[in-house]
Amino acid sequence: APPDPCPAHTGVFQDMFKGECHFINGTERVKFILRYIYNREQYMHFDSDVGVYVADTPLGEIQAKYKNSKKEELDRRQDEVDTICRNNYEVNAPFSVERRVPPSPLQSL
Repeated sequence: APPDPCPAHTGVFQDMFKGECHFINGTERVKFILRYIYNREQYMHFDSDVGVYVADTPLGEIQAKYKNSKKEELDRRQDEVDTICRNNYEVNAPFSVERRVPPSPLQSL
């Protein structure tokens, strides 16, 4: 692809994080993942099953080491399984999980 001709787009960087809740059998088993992404590359993530930040790139090693040194940060992230995931499941379940319609033979046509 040719370079972007717009000078306003030079030097634009993307730094974001994305939280995910994974539910297995309702809220019987819940996993919280927080992904840190810089310019479309995930450099670090927190996985509630592991309980610490995990580096995905050399940049992430520095960040993960720093965040893992903060006990209150790790405790807060671990608590998000309940405060974010389980809470949102209970709020959204009536509109998503409980509205499922069983497949009918006509749907396969």
